[in-house]
Amino acid sequence: MVADDDQGRPVEPVPQSHSGVVGRHTPHTGTEPRTARSPLRLRLLLSGIFLPLFVAAAVLFGVWAGTSGSGDTPSSGALVVLAAVCAALALLAAVDLLVARRRRTARRP
Repeated sequence: MVADDDQGRPVEPVPQSHSGVVGRHTPHTGTEPRTARSPLRLRLLLSGIFLPLFVAAAVLFGVWAGTSGSGDTPSSGALVVLAAVCAALALLAAVDLLVARRRRTARRP
């Protein structure tokens, strides 16, 4: 469907690749693979730092939840939730560490 502008002239629709839609891809010039910089080293560093921290936090919150009483603050339920969140983040860091290592070794000739 062709719309009309203010003066009645037909206006061609804007292609979706130029419409500002989120997630659109710009055309490649062909130099990207040679000039692209990979964040794998940073991902390895951050995953290596945060994996043991999240594991330690999950263990700490789990032990704290196990030893807390019914009237303690924070409650054992809140501590269990914190332990679960830390365990999930540790799992995410471990998976990212494995993926980054695999991609880094696959890039080497």
